[in-house]
Amino acid sequence: MSGHSHWATIRRKKGAVDAKRGAIFTRLAKEIVMAARNGGGDPDINVRLALAIEKARAGNMPKDNIERAIRRGTGDDKDGAAYEELTLEGYGPHGSAIMVECVTDNRNRTVAELRHALSKNGGNMAEPGAVGWQFERKSYFTFPASALSYDKAFELAIEAGADDVLEDGENVEIIGPIDAFKTIGDALQKAKVIPDEGGLRLIAKQELELDVDETLHVLRVVEAIEDLDDAQNVYHNLKLSEEALAALEAE
Repeated sequence: MSGHSHWATIRRKKGAVDAKRGAIFTRLAKEIVMAARNGGGDPDINVRLALAIEKARAGNMPKDNIERAIRRGTGDDKDGAAYEELTLEGYGPHGSAIMVECVTDNRNRTVAELRHALSKNGGNMAEPGAVGWQFERKSYFTFPASALSYDKAFELAIEAGADDVLEDGENVEIIGPIDAFKTIGDALQKAKVIPDEGGLRLIAKQELELDVDETLHVLRVVEAIEDLDDAQNVYHNLKLSEEALAALEAE
C-alpha cells in the first residue's frame, strides 16, 4: 500500500486534487454531513466526524460552514440537498478495477457522469459485485513519518488492533479491521498525530502489475473520475512501482 500514500503525496504537491477552492469545500462538507449522519454530531465519540472536521480546518473551511454541515448531517438543519452515499464499480483500461464512493443528491446524474468518464478513457461501468469482490473494506490512516517514528507508530497501532503498519520514508500507513477504526483513531489523537487521511477505505485484495505507461494511463483515468463533483473517494487495484511514481512526479 505504501505506493498509494506516495502517489497521494505527489498529487498534493502538484495541487492535482481539488484544485478549485469551491470543490474542496464541497467535498469536505459532504464528508462532514455523512459522518454526522452515520455517527452523530459529537466529534468526541465519532472518530470519522473528528477526522473530517480536522481535514476541513486544515483546508481553511470557515467555522460556520463546518457547523452547518454537522447540523445538516444530524438533521437539525433541513436546508440544502438531501445527500446519499453510493458506491459504483467500473473496469478501467488494461484490466484494472475501479471503485468509486460517491455522495450525491441525484443518483441518475452521478451514474451517468461516471459512465461517461470511464467510456471516454477506455473503461466501462460494471454491474454491482462484478468488481467489488476484489476489494475489502479496512480502517486506514496515513500521516507524515516526521509526526511519529515507525517504531512508536507500530507499537501504538498494534496495541489499538491494527493488522499492518507500513512506511515509505515519507509517510506511515496503518491498516486494520473495520472494528478497530475508533481505537486506532483515538490512539493517534492521544499521541497528538493528525492523519493526512483517515477513514474506512477499500483496499485491493490483490494488486495488478502493469508497465509504467499503462500504470500512468490508469492513474489519469482515476484522476479524471476524482474530478467529478459527486466522487468522494476513488480506489483502484494497481501496484504502484517506484518507476511509475518517478515518472508521475516528473510530469
